[in-house]
Formats: sequence, C-alpha cells, structure tokens
Amino acid sequence: MIIDPTRQPFKDNYKLMIGSILPRPIAFVSTKSKDGIDNLAPFSFFNGVCSNPPTISFCPVRKGADGEIKDTLKNIQDTGVFALNIVSESFAPEMVSTATEFPPDISEFDESGLTPVSCEKIDVMRVGESKISFECELNQIIEIGDGSPGSGFLVLGTIVLFHVSDDLYENGRIDLEKLQPIGRLAGANGYCRISDRFEIERKINPDK
Repeated sequence: MIIDPTRQPFKDNYKLMIGSILPRPIAFVSTKSKDGIDNLAPFSFFNGVCSNPPTISFCPVRKGADGEIKDTLKNIQDTGVFALNIVSESFAPEMVSTATEFPPDISEFDESGLTPVSCEKIDVMRVGESKISFECELNQIIEIGDGSPGSGFLVLGTIVLFHVSDDLYENGRIDLEKLQPIGRLAGANGYCRISDRFEIERKINPDK
C-alpha cells in the first residue's frame, strides 16, 4: 500500500503517524503564563536531541478545530522557559486529566490535583509527583507548516537543571523498574508499560 499524504486530510496522516511511531515517550510540560497562571499539558511527540548542551525537543501542534496555538507554546514564547516532567504510571490518570483544553486562566495543577513545586533556576512549577524533571530554557522554536489546523512547532529546550529522585539514581544510571515510565500508543486511550525488555549485544569496531 502506498499513501500520498497530500491526498488525504491531515487527521488521517496523524492517525498513520501515531499508529507507526511507537511507543512514544510523554513530555509532561509545565509552564507559567505572563499573568502568573500555571499550565500543565502532555505531548507525545517528544525526544532528546543531544547531551552537549543537554537538549530536548517536543512538538505542540496547532489545535485541530481552529489552528490556534496551545497555551503551553504561548507561555514559552512569552517567558522563554519551561519544565519537562517524566510521567510514571503512579500518576498517569492525573496526567491524562490535564489533556483537556482548559481556558488559559485555569491551572491544570488545580484541576488534576498534582503537586506544584517551585523550580530553582526558572520561574515555573514542576510536578512534585514526577521522579524526573528537567528545568529548561528555550533554545529555539521552529514553525512547521502554513499555520493551518494540524501544523505545528518544534520546540528545542536546553536543560539547565535535572531533578532526579534519590532512589532512582545508582552508579550514574536511572533504575527503570523504580521509574515505571509509560508510553503513548495509538488511539485516544492507548498507553503502554515498559515491562518486557530484551537485549541485543552490539559489536564494537576494533578500529575505532
């Protein structure tokens, strides 16, 4: 089967992408508006970029109904900072509750019952329940598309401070069993656990 993305609605392209790019890590992004309202929202187009400087990326798309940008992006544009919180299974339902499009004057911390904790280097609240959080300064925002519904942005953020729960960190590594991260799958309600793993030995080139 061959599918030309220009010959079908963007929503069908979206379904193909989320059904193929699996599993997807979840960026639980907290921001603060210029009026001081705390915002919290999940994004599943998220990954690392590089480690020098430590940089992450996530992609907030425009709203499908009217093409407007989301509060998270607006806040980052206004303030230049955000916190990225890793989602564990223990507070997954609360994370999902923040995916609703609340008005800008409503804090998702209040709606979800999650605990706001002050960051140290930036003026943003991180999620107290998150075992790993990154304090980030905006590197750049790259707009993708023509501004219509379904187009979006690539947000690059430089990590200026790591928050890692003491019980997770051992010999420079994160204990995956204690972190219990979840991933995003296709469909409105699809998530997964990282509970079944295997290893493949990678051969080292002796000439390098």
